[in-house]
Amino acid sequence: MLLALTHETRYRYTPRVDNADHVLHLSPSSSSTQSVLSHQLCISPEPSHQRQAKDVYGNNCHYFSLQSSHDCLVVTAHSIVRTHGLAAVAAQAVPSLPWEQTREMFRYQAGAGFHDAWEFLFASPCVPRHDEFADFARASFAPGRPLADAAHDLMTRIHAAMAYDDDSTDVNTPTLQALQQRKGVCQDFAHIMVACCRVIGVPARYVSGYMLTQPPPGQARLTGCDASHAWASVYCPADSQGVTGQWLDFDPTNNRAPGEDYITLATGRDFLDVSPLRGVIRGGARHALRVAVTVTPLQEMQESSL
Repeated sequence: MLLALTHETRYRYTPRVDNADHVLHLSPSSSSTQSVLSHQLCISPEPSHQRQAKDVYGNNCHYFSLQSSHDCLVVTAHSIVRTHGLAAVAAQAVPSLPWEQTREMFRYQAGAGFHDAWEFLFASPCVPRHDEFADFARASFAPGRPLADAAHDLMTRIHAAMAYDDDSTDVNTPTLQALQQRKGVCQDFAHIMVACCRVIGVPARYVSGYMLTQPPPGQARLTGCDASHAWASVYCPADSQGVTGQWLDFDPTNNRAPGEDYITLATGRDFLDVSPLRGVIRGGARHALRVAVTVTPLQEMQESSL
């Protein structure tokens, strides 16, 4: 699937900001599930300095500095991405070791070799370790159950237990609170799944991105009415049958495996590692934020322009 993506972030500051430094995670990377055909980043006012780099997790980052006074910041990312849908393999069809073997593989042992999944076992700012996560996870991780199957069941149970409610949480709501109140948004659903996996010893990471949504029948697709999305990814190690280790994605908000209608933006320990835009400002005691996201099949966009 060929998808066109526009993500616009607009800040209004009162009083004016004197100067600022920001970091962006708004540039998707090519991978086995997607190919980035083009990407353009527009920043207003024009930065006095900017650079691109890869962060520690391999995500594309963009750093920029604003050294002039401003009362508005607009950052717009335009991307065209071809998705391949390889992530949509049903978890039940993926051979995997019993989850206990995975836990033992990642248990600390002196002299053990490094694996890049190690870092996704530990608590992080938005994903603490707590017995309530273990209690919730336990029903999915029965003795001897294949890891992929257990993770799929956990995804389904989170989806069933949690109500999606835009007004129930914000970016600062603790993940444990979201679990206790049984409602939240996609960020909370993803954090809960990651927390449940880590607390029982299975590596899991947070994924930010986008999902193509379909307008109601007979209605046009509305520009700017989509949103950023988030889901979880669980590491399934290689086994003795020749199956290589792989990260499997699970979307507990929608109770499905992400497929070709998803665009992956960045991965990290939790939301704070992959926040679309964050920074430090001097001035601007109050601000108003507006975010507009549009994901459109490129063919549909081309036909509408004719």
